[in-house]
Amino acid sequence: MDQDWVGGGAAGEPATGSSPSLSTRVFDLQAACVHFGHPARAVRALSEVSLQIDAGERVALVGANGCGKSTLLRLLHGLTAPTSGQIHSEAALRQAMLFQKPHLMRLSVQANIALGLWLRGTPWKQAGVQALAALARVGLLALAQRSARQLSGGQQQRVAMARAWALQPQVLLLDEPTASLDPHAKREVESLIEAFASASQAMTLVFASHNLGQVKRLASRVIYLEQGRVLADLPVHDFFSGPLLQQQFPAAHLFVKGELV
Repeated sequence: MDQDWVGGGAAGEPATGSSPSLSTRVFDLQAACVHFGHPARAVRALSEVSLQIDAGERVALVGANGCGKSTLLRLLHGLTAPTSGQIHSEAALRQAMLFQKPHLMRLSVQANIALGLWLRGTPWKQAGVQALAALARVGLLALAQRSARQLSGGQQQRVAMARAWALQPQVLLLDEPTASLDPHAKREVESLIEAFASASQAMTLVFASHNLGQVKRLASRVIYLEQGRVLADLPVHDFFSGPLLQQQFPAAHLFVKGELV
């Protein structure tokens, strides 16, 4: 379901044998591929992706449209299964994912948040109380009884953030969460993302963004994808400022300069 409150562990087999310890390792992908369509004419969305993400990291996924950022996020969240290869994750981790356009029910703002909690097993009355606390956290308490679909785009995305925050996720995945917002709303949502990530050093943040300024502000690590492959994986400083990118990852360097054809 493409809904922001979807939680739980990512799809994949439990770590066994010599796999890295998942006490600090949140995700471990080994040659993961995702293909869509008939096998004879399959579209390769991800190809041989191998990477590890540890607890507390802030990872930005960047690259041109269609490079595989959204598919990788969906794979991490368990919404898409690998066609081949493996993804190891800790099933007990609480995860939440936000999409570029949040899905809101034809309910009040409060009920939209309470529903996610209720589906996770929280009694309805308690879920309503927790929903109000989440709305206060994002500055929308006064709109609790408003129809969620009547809100502005920025307000709807803040409701989605409240819905995620209410679940107290250990992993927060975001797919272009500010792409369709005006500058003021972008700043508001970005500030909330920063606040949520900073509230717990153990929270893992993985987000896709075309806004390289946002990547600089929020990320500690940048993964550059092209045609479903990971072509660069560097600390944020090295990705934007160091000579390493130009020397070893020329395609990513052209992307940063805005010159990628």
